[in-house]
Amino acid sequence: MFSASPALSAATDPCEEGEQTCDIAKRWFGNDTVAEVADVIIGKPLAITGLLVLGLVVRWVLHKLVDRLVASAEDGVLPDKLTRLPRRGRAVDVVAARDAATQTRRVQRAKTMGDLLRSVITGILVAIIGTMVLSELGVNIAPIIASAGIVGVALGFGAQSLVKDFLSGIFMIFEDQYGVGDVVDLGDAIGTVEAVSLRVTRLRSLDGTVWYVPNGEVLRVGNLSQNWSRAVIDVGVAYDTDLTLAKQVLAEVGRSMWEDEDYRHLLIEEPEVTGVEMLAADSVNLRIMVKTVPLENWAVARELRQRIKSRFDHEGIEIPFAQRVVWHREDSRAGGRSADEDA
Repeated sequence: MFSASPALSAATDPCEEGEQTCDIAKRWFGNDTVAEVADVIIGKPLAITGLLVLGLVVRWVLHKLVDRLVASAEDGVLPDKLTRLPRRGRAVDVVAARDAATQTRRVQRAKTMGDLLRSVITGILVAIIGTMVLSELGVNIAPIIASAGIVGVALGFGAQSLVKDFLSGIFMIFEDQYGVGDVVDLGDAIGTVEAVSLRVTRLRSLDGTVWYVPNGEVLRVGNLSQNWSRAVIDVGVAYDTDLTLAKQVLAEVGRSMWEDEDYRHLLIEEPEVTGVEMLAADSVNLRIMVKTVPLENWAVARELRQRIKSRFDHEGIEIPFAQRVVWHREDSRAGGRSADEDA
Protein backbone atom coordinates (compact mmCIF):
# COMPACT_ATOMS: atom_id res chain seq x y z
CA MET A 1 0.00 0.00 0.00
CA PHE A 2 1.10 3.51 -0.72
CA SER A 3 1.60 5.94 2.21
CA ALA A 4 0.25 9.47 2.03
CA SER A 5 2.74 12.09 1.03
CA PRO A 6 3.81 14.74 3.63
CA ALA A 7 2.10 17.50 1.62
CA LEU A 8 -1.19 15.56 1.54
CA SER A 9 -0.96 14.81 5.28
CA ALA A 10 -0.39 18.47 6.08
CA ALA A 11 -3.33 19.44 3.86
CA THR A 12 -5.68 16.99 5.63
CA ASP A 13 -4.35 17.70 9.16
CA PRO A 14 -7.30 19.04 11.17
CA CYS A 15 -5.04 20.67 13.77
CA GLU A 16 -3.70 24.10 13.02
CA GLU A 17 -0.39 25.36 14.33
CA GLY A 18 -0.51 26.09 18.04
CA GLU A 19 -3.63 23.99 18.77
CA GLN A 20 -2.06 21.78 21.41
CA THR A 21 -5.33 20.23 22.59
CA CYS A 22 -6.09 19.09 19.05
CA ASP A 23 -2.59 17.62 18.62
CA ILE A 24 -2.78 15.71 21.92
CA ALA A 25 -6.24 14.31 21.13
CA LYS A 26 -5.10 13.19 17.68
CA ARG A 27 -2.06 11.42 19.14
CA TRP A 28 -4.15 9.71 21.81
CA PHE A 29 -7.16 8.67 19.73
CA GLY A 30 -5.80 8.79 16.18
CA ASN A 31 -9.04 10.25 14.91
CA ASP A 32 -9.36 13.62 13.18
CA THR A 33 -12.98 14.14 14.17
CA VAL A 34 -12.24 13.50 17.85
CA ALA A 35 -9.28 15.90 17.65
CA GLU A 36 -11.45 18.66 16.16
CA VAL A 37 -14.22 18.14 18.72
CA ALA A 38 -11.69 18.13 21.58
CA ASP A 39 -10.22 21.40 20.34
CA VAL A 40 -13.68 23.02 20.15
CA ILE A 41 -14.94 21.69 23.48
CA ILE A 42 -11.74 21.85 25.53
CA GLY A 43 -9.00 23.79 23.74
CA LYS A 44 -10.75 27.05 22.85
CA PRO A 45 -12.61 27.41 26.19
CA LEU A 46 -9.33 26.83 28.03
CA ALA A 47 -7.56 29.45 25.92
CA ILE A 48 -10.37 31.98 26.39
CA THR A 49 -10.47 31.28 30.14
CA GLY A 50 -6.71 31.78 30.33
CA LEU A 51 -6.99 35.11 28.54
CA LEU A 52 -9.75 36.25 30.88
CA VAL A 53 -7.76 35.21 33.96
CA LEU A 54 -4.68 36.99 32.60
CA GLY A 55 -6.72 40.14 32.00
CA LEU A 56 -8.15 40.05 35.53
CA VAL A 57 -4.69 39.58 37.07
CA VAL A 58 -3.20 42.46 35.06
CA ARG A 59 -6.20 44.64 35.96
CA TRP A 60 -5.79 43.83 39.67
CA VAL A 61 -2.08 44.68 39.62
CA LEU A 62 -2.60 47.97 37.77
CA HIS A 63 -5.49 48.95 40.06
CA LYS A 64 -3.23 48.35 43.08
CA LEU A 65 -0.66 50.71 41.57
CA VAL A 66 -3.38 53.32 41.03
CA ASP A 67 -4.48 52.92 44.66
CA ARG A 68 -0.92 53.65 45.78
CA LEU A 69 -0.79 56.77 43.64
CA VAL A 70 -4.14 57.91 45.04
CA ALA A 71 -2.92 57.38 48.60
CA SER A 72 0.20 59.46 47.96
CA ALA A 73 -1.89 62.18 46.28
CA GLU A 74 -4.20 62.33 49.31
CA ASP A 75 -1.20 63.10 51.54
CA GLY A 76 -0.14 66.04 49.34
CA VAL A 77 3.35 67.11 48.30
CA LEU A 78 4.07 69.80 50.89
CA PRO A 79 6.12 68.79 53.94
CA ASP A 80 4.51 68.63 57.36
CA LYS A 81 6.58 71.54 58.66
CA LEU A 82 4.60 73.87 56.41
CA THR A 83 1.21 72.58 57.48
CA ARG A 84 1.87 72.25 61.19
CA LEU A 85 2.32 75.86 62.09
CA PRO A 86 2.33 77.34 65.61
CA ARG A 87 -1.13 78.67 66.40
CA ARG A 88 -2.75 80.19 69.41
CA GLY A 89 -6.18 81.18 70.56
CA ARG A 90 -9.06 81.08 68.10
CA ALA A 91 -6.61 80.71 65.22
CA VAL A 92 -6.51 77.00 66.08
CA ASP A 93 -10.14 76.46 65.14
CA VAL A 94 -10.02 78.63 62.00
CA VAL A 95 -6.82 77.17 60.59
CA ALA A 96 -7.82 73.64 61.59
CA ALA A 97 -11.09 74.07 59.70
CA ARG A 98 -9.23 75.34 56.64
CA ASP A 99 -6.77 72.46 56.85
CA ALA A 100 -9.66 70.00 57.10
CA ALA A 101 -11.35 71.55 54.06
CA THR A 102 -8.09 71.42 52.11
CA GLN A 103 -7.55 67.79 53.06
CA THR A 104 -11.12 66.89 52.12
CA ARG A 105 -10.72 68.58 48.73
CA ARG A 106 -7.45 66.79 48.13
CA VAL A 107 -8.95 63.39 49.01
CA GLN A 108 -11.96 63.95 46.75
CA ARG A 109 -9.82 64.99 43.81
CA ALA A 110 -7.43 62.08 44.32
CA LYS A 111 -10.31 59.60 44.42
CA THR A 112 -11.79 61.14 41.29
CA MET A 113 -8.49 60.71 39.48
CA GLY A 114 -8.20 57.15 40.78
CA ASP A 115 -11.64 56.28 39.44
CA LEU A 116 -10.76 57.82 36.08
CA LEU A 117 -7.47 55.92 35.77
CA ARG A 118 -9.10 52.66 36.81
CA SER A 119 -11.79 53.15 34.19
CA VAL A 120 -9.18 53.87 31.50
CA ILE A 121 -7.17 50.78 32.48
CA THR A 122 -10.27 48.59 32.44
CA GLY A 123 -11.33 49.90 29.03
CA ILE A 124 -7.92 49.28 27.46
CA LEU A 125 -7.70 45.75 28.91
CA VAL A 126 -11.23 44.92 27.74
CA ALA A 127 -10.32 46.04 24.22
CA ILE A 128 -7.08 44.02 24.16
CA ILE A 129 -8.46 40.85 25.76
CA GLY A 130 -11.63 41.09 23.68
CA THR A 131 -9.61 41.22 20.47
CA MET A 132 -7.55 38.20 21.54
CA VAL A 133 -10.72 36.25 22.39
CA LEU A 134 -12.12 37.02 18.95
CA SER A 135 -8.91 35.73 17.45
CA GLU A 136 -9.30 32.47 19.42
CA LEU A 137 -12.84 32.14 18.08
CA GLY A 138 -11.53 32.32 14.53
CA VAL A 139 -12.49 35.91 13.74
CA ASN A 140 -10.09 37.77 11.46
CA ILE A 141 -8.80 40.60 13.68
CA ALA A 142 -6.52 42.17 11.08
CA PRO A 143 -9.18 44.71 9.95
CA ILE A 144 -9.89 45.55 13.61
CA ILE A 145 -6.23 46.22 14.32
CA ALA A 146 -5.85 48.23 11.11
CA SER A 147 -8.92 50.33 11.98
CA ALA A 148 -7.59 50.94 15.49
CA GLY A 149 -4.27 52.06 14.05
CA ILE A 150 -5.93 54.48 11.65
CA VAL A 151 -8.11 55.92 14.43
CA GLY A 152 -5.06 56.26 16.69
CA VAL A 153 -3.10 58.16 14.04
CA ALA A 154 -6.06 60.44 13.35
CA LEU A 155 -6.49 61.20 17.04
CA GLY A 156 -2.75 61.73 17.41
CA PHE A 157 -2.70 64.41 14.71
CA GLY A 158 -6.08 65.98 15.39
CA ALA A 159 -6.22 66.01 19.16
CA GLN A 160 -2.66 66.74 20.27
CA SER A 161 -3.63 69.79 22.29
CA LEU A 162 -6.55 67.93 23.86
CA VAL A 163 -4.31 65.06 24.96
CA LYS A 164 -1.79 67.57 26.29
CA ASP A 165 -4.51 69.32 28.31
CA PHE A 166 -5.73 66.04 29.79
CA LEU A 167 -2.24 64.84 30.76
CA SER A 168 -1.42 68.20 32.35
CA GLY A 169 -4.72 68.11 34.24
CA ILE A 170 -3.99 64.63 35.57
CA PHE A 171 -0.58 65.61 36.95
CA MET A 172 -1.94 68.90 38.27
CA ILE A 173 -4.63 67.12 40.27
CA PHE A 174 -2.26 64.40 41.53
CA GLU A 175 0.23 67.02 42.74
CA ASP A 176 -2.55 69.19 44.22
CA GLN A 177 -1.08 72.34 42.72
CA TYR A 178 -4.30 74.29 43.31
CA GLY A 179 -7.99 73.79 43.87
CA VAL A 180 -11.32 75.59 43.91
CA GLY A 181 -11.08 78.69 46.09
CA ASP A 182 -7.33 79.18 45.74
CA VAL A 183 -5.92 82.44 44.39
CA VAL A 184 -3.37 81.57 41.72
CA ASP A 185 -1.09 83.23 39.20
CA LEU A 186 -1.03 81.26 35.94
CA GLY A 187 1.08 83.75 34.03
CA ASP A 188 -1.43 85.40 31.71
CA ALA A 189 -4.28 85.18 34.22
CA ILE A 190 -4.47 85.87 37.96
CA GLY A 191 -7.57 85.23 40.03
CA THR A 192 -9.63 82.91 42.19
CA VAL A 193 -10.11 79.35 40.95
CA GLU A 194 -13.81 78.68 40.38
CA ALA A 195 -13.66 75.30 38.65
CA VAL A 196 -11.01 72.71 37.80
CA SER A 197 -11.43 69.94 35.23
CA LEU A 198 -9.04 67.66 33.40
CA ARG A 199 -9.01 69.96 30.37
CA VAL A 200 -9.47 73.54 31.57
CA THR A 201 -9.21 75.74 34.67
CA ARG A 202 -11.67 78.58 35.22
CA LEU A 203 -10.47 81.71 37.03
CA ARG A 204 -12.23 84.90 38.05
CA SER A 205 -9.98 87.95 38.29
CA LEU A 206 -10.38 90.85 40.70
CA ASP A 207 -12.35 92.92 38.19
CA GLY A 208 -14.80 90.07 37.58
CA THR A 209 -13.34 88.77 34.33
CA VAL A 210 -13.66 85.01 33.92
CA TRP A 211 -10.62 83.33 32.39
CA TYR A 212 -10.64 79.85 30.86
CA VAL A 213 -7.10 78.49 30.83
CA PRO A 214 -6.35 75.13 29.10
CA ASN A 215 -4.28 72.99 31.46
CA GLY A 216 -1.77 72.25 28.72
CA GLU A 217 -0.99 75.96 28.38
CA VAL A 218 -0.09 76.39 32.06
CA LEU A 219 3.71 76.58 32.21
CA ARG A 220 3.95 77.73 35.82
CA VAL A 221 1.61 78.06 38.78
CA GLY A 222 1.91 80.54 41.63
CA ASN A 223 -0.49 79.60 44.43
CA LEU A 224 -1.05 82.61 46.68
CA SER A 225 -3.21 80.84 49.23
CA GLN A 226 -1.91 77.34 49.85
CA ASN A 227 -1.58 76.49 53.57
CA TRP A 228 -0.85 80.08 54.63
CA SER A 229 -0.39 83.60 53.30
CA ARG A 230 1.79 86.57 54.20
CA ALA A 231 1.08 90.28 54.30
CA VAL A 232 4.14 92.38 53.43
CA ILE A 233 3.88 96.13 54.07
CA ASP A 234 6.54 98.69 53.19
CA VAL A 235 6.21 102.03 55.01
CA GLY A 236 8.20 105.07 53.94
CA VAL A 237 9.41 107.63 56.50
CA ALA A 238 11.30 110.90 56.04
CA TYR A 239 15.10 110.88 56.06
CA ASP A 240 15.24 112.92 59.26
CA THR A 241 13.04 110.44 61.14
CA ASP A 242 14.40 108.57 64.16
CA LEU A 243 14.46 105.07 62.65
CA THR A 244 14.72 103.39 66.05
CA LEU A 245 11.53 105.11 67.15
CA ALA A 246 9.80 104.28 63.86
CA LYS A 247 10.70 100.61 64.15
CA GLN A 248 9.51 100.55 67.75
CA VAL A 249 6.18 102.09 66.76
CA LEU A 250 5.73 99.52 63.96
CA ALA A 251 6.46 96.69 66.38
CA GLU A 252 3.93 98.07 68.86
CA VAL A 253 1.27 98.35 66.15
CA GLY A 254 1.92 94.77 65.09
CA ARG A 255 1.79 93.54 68.69
CA SER A 256 -1.48 95.36 69.34
CA MET A 257 -3.03 93.65 66.32
CA TRP A 258 -1.65 90.28 67.44
CA GLU A 259 -3.40 90.78 70.81
CA ASP A 260 -6.63 92.10 69.26
CA GLU A 261 -9.35 89.45 69.59
CA ASP A 262 -11.00 90.66 66.37
CA TYR A 263 -7.92 89.79 64.30
CA ARG A 264 -6.08 87.24 66.42
CA HIS A 265 -7.83 84.34 64.69
CA LEU A 266 -6.50 85.55 61.32
CA LEU A 267 -2.84 85.70 62.37
CA ILE A 268 -0.58 82.66 62.57
CA GLU A 269 2.49 84.47 63.91
CA GLU A 270 3.13 87.82 65.55
CA PRO A 271 4.00 90.56 63.01
CA GLU A 272 7.72 91.02 62.46
CA VAL A 273 9.53 94.28 61.69
CA THR A 274 12.51 93.45 59.48
CA GLY A 275 13.96 96.99 59.40
CA VAL A 276 15.18 99.20 56.58
CA GLU A 277 14.48 97.64 53.18
CA MET A 278 15.30 100.50 50.81
CA LEU A 279 16.77 103.98 50.70
CA ALA A 280 14.49 105.54 48.14
CA ALA A 281 14.74 108.99 46.58
CA ASP A 282 12.10 110.51 48.87
CA SER A 283 11.96 108.16 51.85
CA VAL A 284 13.49 105.42 53.95
CA ASN A 285 11.35 102.29 53.56
CA LEU A 286 10.71 100.07 56.59
CA ARG A 287 9.07 96.66 56.27
CA ILE A 288 6.67 94.79 58.53
CA MET A 289 5.49 91.25 57.71
CA VAL A 290 2.84 88.98 59.20
CA LYS A 291 1.89 85.38 58.42
CA THR A 292 -1.87 84.86 58.12
CA VAL A 293 -4.34 82.12 57.39
CA PRO A 294 -4.95 81.60 53.65
CA LEU A 295 -6.60 84.46 51.72
CA GLU A 296 -6.69 86.81 54.72
CA ASN A 297 -3.38 88.60 54.03
CA TRP A 298 -5.06 91.42 52.11
CA ALA A 299 -7.58 92.19 54.87
CA VAL A 300 -4.84 92.09 57.50
CA ALA A 301 -2.58 94.34 55.39
CA ARG A 302 -5.34 96.96 54.98
CA GLU A 303 -6.00 97.05 58.73
CA LEU A 304 -2.28 97.28 59.50
CA ARG A 305 -1.82 100.21 57.11
CA GLN A 306 -4.70 102.08 58.74
CA ARG A 307 -3.30 101.50 62.23
CA ILE A 308 0.21 102.50 61.15
CA LYS A 309 -1.08 105.75 59.63
CA SER A 310 -3.03 106.66 62.78
CA ARG A 311 -0.10 105.83 65.08
CA PHE A 312 2.43 107.72 62.95
CA ASP A 313 0.18 110.80 62.99
CA HIS A 314 -0.02 110.53 66.77
CA GLU A 315 3.76 110.17 67.14
CA GLY A 316 4.52 112.94 64.64
CA ILE A 317 6.34 110.59 62.25
CA GLU A 318 6.13 111.90 58.71
CA ILE A 319 5.16 109.63 55.85
CA PRO A 320 6.72 111.66 53.01
CA PHE A 321 5.24 112.22 49.61
CA ALA A 322 7.01 113.00 46.37
CA GLN A 323 8.24 116.60 46.35
CA ARG A 324 10.77 118.77 44.56
CA VAL A 325 13.07 121.43 46.07
CA VAL A 326 13.65 124.55 43.91
CA TRP A 327 16.63 126.75 44.71
CA HIS A 328 16.23 130.46 43.91
CA ARG A 329 19.69 131.88 43.13
CA GLU A 330 20.45 135.62 43.14
CA ASP A 331 22.73 136.91 40.34
CA SER A 332 25.19 139.40 41.89
CA ARG A 333 26.24 140.77 38.48
CA ALA A 334 22.67 141.96 37.85
CA GLY A 335 22.76 144.33 40.85
CA GLY A 336 20.85 142.03 43.16
CA ARG A 337 18.23 141.12 40.56
CA SER A 338 17.32 137.48 40.37
CA ALA A 339 17.90 135.35 37.35
CA ASP A 340 14.13 135.16 36.86
CA GLU A 341 13.85 138.95 36.74
CA ASP A 342 16.61 139.17 34.07
CA ALA A 343 14.80 136.63 32.03
